[in-house]
Amino acid sequence: MELGLHTQNFTWPGGGARIAPTLVRIAQTAESAGITRLTVMDHVWQIGVVGPPEDDMLEPYTALGFLAAHTERVLLHTLVTGVVYREPGLLAKSVTTLDVLSGGRAGLGIGAAWNEEEARGLGLPFPPLAERFERLEETLQICLQMWSGEQKAYEGAHYRLERTLNSPQNLSRPHPKIMIGGAGEKKTLRLVAKYADACNIFNSPEVGRKLDVLREHCEREKRDYDEIEKTTVLTIEPSDEAGEVLERLRALHEHGFTAVYVTVRANDPMPVLDLLGTGVIPEISTW
Repeated sequence: MELGLHTQNFTWPGGGARIAPTLVRIAQTAESAGITRLTVMDHVWQIGVVGPPEDDMLEPYTALGFLAAHTERVLLHTLVTGVVYREPGLLAKSVTTLDVLSGGRAGLGIGAAWNEEEARGLGLPFPPLAERFERLEETLQICLQMWSGEQKAYEGAHYRLERTLNSPQNLSRPHPKIMIGGAGEKKTLRLVAKYADACNIFNSPEVGRKLDVLREHCEREKRDYDEIEKTTVLTIEPSDEAGEVLERLRALHEHGFTAVYVTVRANDPMPVLDLLGTGVIPEISTW
């Protein structure tokens, strides 16, 4: 099992002037502790479960590029990009740029988007849900076409590209890892089976059934279920002990999850990173 660190909160002591050095310290400590992935949200305002919208929030691809310059090994991606926030050709180019500048460490986390308030607030497009899913599938097709090296036109219901030129091409082969976030049984998990290398599903009492549904979609798509990475998110508190965290991770592993993205509610995640590096990661690396 692998652990990632998912950073949602950037409201740290010292205000905006301290965000950059604090983020570097967290990222480098996480990498040294054995964390293998770093992720950020694709939001322009803070989300309600973390804090008020006025709290500090970073644009994700700028933040990931910054993290690429201050790390050496970790995979970098969003958890996850809202599909309608960027035109797909530009999104593919952004992920390619991150991949090239990081030495092949970029991934694409993507989903149908949900935060209408922030989208309307900053004038970002936010069509109805059914259309967002249509755009999600077309975006996946466009990204894969651009990363394949094909330069032909793309004609979809929502997007039309005259030439899918992508130069320089991505270093990751055959392309940056694609993760789709969400657990919708009819649309999201079908898209996972058809296009994705990984899924991200919230842990819930229904997770077993969700994975069974994914397996059924894989059978219909003639896709090997086992080649799709199953990931989830786990919140850890500074007061948690290593034994308790290991117990929760083992339960997730038994469900079939092989990667877990850790979030920390506290403003200072350093005690949790120390706990993971000394008491957790050495144990789970053998699972």
